[in-house]
Amino acid sequence: MGHREDLLEGAKRCLLEKGYARTTARDIVAASGANLASIGYHYGSKEALLQQAFLEVTGEWGEAVGPGGRGGEELPKDGMERFQKTWEQVISTFDASRSVWKLQLEVVSRLDDDATLREAIRGTQAEGRASLAEIFGEFDTTDDPEKARVAGQFYQALMVGVMIQWLMDPETAPTAQDLTEGLRTVLEDRP
Repeated sequence: MGHREDLLEGAKRCLLEKGYARTTARDIVAASGANLASIGYHYGSKEALLQQAFLEVTGEWGEAVGPGGRGGEELPKDGMERFQKTWEQVISTFDASRSVWKLQLEVVSRLDDDATLREAIRGTQAEGRASLAEIFGEFDTTDDPEKARVAGQFYQALMVGVMIQWLMDPETAPTAQDLTEGLRTVLEDRP
């Protein structure tokens, strides 16, 4: 690896260990083995490097819970069964990905004060939602982009809410079964 890649890997480690606000350029240099000037040379600024590292960290998490993260295991075609199995996969990664979720919440809390960061994240929203629509509901973004878009928004909203509950109190956070039963309940016809 060259300095550019070393810096990115070091920044990712720092983000997960220290968070966004507490990561300094010196921390990144120490974690990467690169020199301080190489941050500006390769990324322009520490902030640009941290933004790229954040996007990489969240993308890697998505890969871990997506089809590749299941070791080739096929998900059921049935909607409710697929929904539950996918949530089982997501929730099973929570302990290992707790630092990713903490980082995401920290970054969200910074968006009002950092327009550049907000724009960087805004650019990845559509891609992330499309991935969630494919993973959870097997929506093909090319067949019906509008259906995939709204499904992705739904899954993203649910994902963030569930993970916040897991961060706050894992003992009472919803299980995959709870989420499936909840969905069944709200979809039932009401008198």
